[in-house]
Amino acid sequence: MIFATMLVMGMILGFAGTGGSGFIIGLLVAVFGVPIHTALGTSIAAMIFTTLSGSVSHVREGNALWKTGCIIGGFGAFGAFAGTFVSRGIEPDILILMTSGMLLLCGLLIWVRTRMKGVNQKDTTEADFSSRKFWSLAIITGIVTGGLSGVFGIGATPFIQLALLILFGFSLRQAVGTTMVVILPIAISGSVGFLQAGFMEWGLFLEVVTGTVIGSYIGAKFTQQAPKLLLRSAMVLTPISGAIILLLRN
Repeated sequence: MIFATMLVMGMILGFAGTGGSGFIIGLLVAVFGVPIHTALGTSIAAMIFTTLSGSVSHVREGNALWKTGCIIGGFGAFGAFAGTFVSRGIEPDILILMTSGMLLLCGLLIWVRTRMKGVNQKDTTEADFSSRKFWSLAIITGIVTGGLSGVFGIGATPFIQLALLILFGFSLRQAVGTTMVVILPIAISGSVGFLQAGFMEWGLFLEVVTGTVIGSYIGAKFTQQAPKLLLRSAMVLTPISGAIILLLRN
């Protein structure tokens, strides 16, 4: 049942072009009775595979500034690992409510991002790595977004994309591609933290990863045929739906 559900979920997520970790968390907790901490650990570990393939694809297509992404993601890895320790100390019922609130916020930020005006329309180049401003922004962006991922088991995609658009002056295309590079080390580090705490069931992990990867591959084939309004709605409603599922469960 979990594999079949994740297969359908993967098709929806691949179609919408969104990570959907929050929706996966909601289903695991509310439908299948998986403890919240285990669901968070499983979700962030599954992101390793989705972001790895996505990162390689975006770098090859020239959509990502991989050096900048690796630096931000490197600091994010520290934040994610530390965030898992915070998550461990939060009571399950409270963590469910906090995760729900974070998913609602993610949905709002995605809505804002899809309607942003005045963002850089032209591609930019790699940052000036000798600049103190760049390193300050990279450290803050990485640690904050990584910490959110570690605590709540989500990719923090809208937070990262908005930071790249506003603070680093990326074009939307570059922000989308570079975000995948940033998330990869965050997902790896967060997974290690949850694994050390024992919040990982390998059978569950394999079912989630296999189902979502296969489903995403199938769903992505229909993306270009969909109206933009439908895609935008799916991107916004995916994390919000995950939050509602968790709140109803709680």
